[in-house]
Amino acid sequence: MSPSTSSPPAGVLSARPIITLEEHFFSRASREMQPNAHNESFKAMPELYAQLTDLGPRRIADMDAGEVTMQVISHGPGDLTPALCRDCNDQLAEAVRSHPGRFAGFAELPMHEPLEAARELHRTCSGEMEGTKFVGALVDSHTEDGLYYEGPEFDALWEEATKLDVPIYIHPTWPSGEVSAAYQSPNLPDNVSTSILAFGFGWHSDVATHILRLYAGGVFDRFPKLKIIIGHMGEMIPYMLQRIQRVSSQWGKERSFREVWDNNIWLTTSGNWALDPLACILRNTKHDRIMYSVDYPFAKSPNGRKWLHELEDSKMVTEEELEGIRWKNAAKLLRLNVNHA
Repeated sequence: MSPSTSSPPAGVLSARPIITLEEHFFSRASREMQPNAHNESFKAMPELYAQLTDLGPRRIADMDAGEVTMQVISHGPGDLTPALCRDCNDQLAEAVRSHPGRFAGFAELPMHEPLEAARELHRTCSGEMEGTKFVGALVDSHTEDGLYYEGPEFDALWEEATKLDVPIYIHPTWPSGEVSAAYQSPNLPDNVSTSILAFGFGWHSDVATHILRLYAGGVFDRFPKLKIIIGHMGEMIPYMLQRIQRVSSQWGKERSFREVWDNNIWLTTSGNWALDPLACILRNTKHDRIMYSVDYPFAKSPNGRKWLHELEDSKMVTEEELEGIRWKNAAKLLRLNVNHA
């Protein structure tokens, strides 16, 4: 939707906090690498690109328009080297220090080098960074060459996340070259194929597949206190949850998938402005695991505020559950202090 889409007048919602936690930026460091072709396409949309590269007035203006109290910011998709991850996180830390109470940070990690990813998670979330402590990390659902994270080489990262007691947000990314080649259709325009493979459908199912790979690979058995966040109303898993539970019961894991869903997974709304998927989630997911997010700047905060009004008017949730979705569940998980004023 356009940023100019009208939103309802400010009312009772404006007096209550809102936390969002799938909100993106592109760092100075990311522009030093070989450009990611998909990310480069955003430059053709100057307003969007300006929002992606801003950690100040543009971002805060959108937050204010959507009555967002605090935004947990993370980097956009694409691999960065360990050195550039550090530069990226240092830039974000500076923005967090400059806007206390409005910004918090998820670390960017070099997932193609798992030991370095664990080290950077420790640096950003342990308090080593002067004046800033990140609240977890947000990582792509696979590296650009198609590497997923269920293998033992990633145990150092999961162990570090467990020790620090911080969540890892697994976020969709562009399909790898092999996937694009396999599913590209000569009968469709390139932009349509890209949409199907990415934000229209494919990358959401890719995150769901990754969660199943982590489960089948025994990650949650080895690290039973690991905390994982996924976005976009659960990346399709809630609608398949009972079937996943039946099928995965044959995989020989110590804990059932339902136990993992109830104890290790949180989800966010992130730009999915509809009540129908939430109705499914409310039936099979613990309500304290549901968190509001916008997916800025690909979605806009005023449209999210409109959705919150619709949710409140629908009476699908109690006042207590609404406050949980708006901010309390995220504040508890991420140990964030929100200024009610």
